[in-house]
Amino acid sequence: MLARLADRLDLINRSVGALVRWLALFMVLLQFGVVVLRYVYGISFIFLNEGVLYMHAALFMLGAGYTLLVDGHVRVDIFYAKLGTRGRAAIDALGAVIFLLPSLAILLWWSWPSVRNSWSVMEGAISVGGIPASFLLKSLVPAFCVLLAVQGIACLLRDISRLLAPQDATAASDNGTRA
Repeated sequence: MLARLADRLDLINRSVGALVRWLALFMVLLQFGVVVLRYVYGISFIFLNEGVLYMHAALFMLGAGYTLLVDGHVRVDIFYAKLGTRGRAAIDALGAVIFLLPSLAILLWWSWPSVRNSWSVMEGAISVGGIPASFLLKSLVPAFCVLLAVQGIACLLRDISRLLAPQDATAASDNGTRA
């Protein structure tokens, strides 16, 4: 049951990841256009440069939950690789409960007043001539927190499921997944 709930939570970040991945292509194309305009035609537009900045921020902030989903984050470990399924699940569960979820809660708590104030005044461009929507850029911080927390909870549920599974079931899955 926990694994099924985790799978349903995964759908959120799978959907966001499927949309956000296109920002990488659009960002490269826009950056190419900025370079061509500047070095071939000698003209520059601040709002185009900020467009690259906005897409870059959105790609990484909104894609963080998807990265956790596909286990694409950087992991520096000494012991983790040598552990079995239960050991990895225990470390991952503790990491989520002690570090990930509290950090996201603190970040959300402290960033929310700034985001709320930015929306209340419809905060404008970062630079003169830039995109007049700084409030959207600031909104990426709480979106990052929520999406990463949703994925962190999904991973935690899956880890709890592995820890509660009978020892024979986890040993069988170790044989199939470890090199």
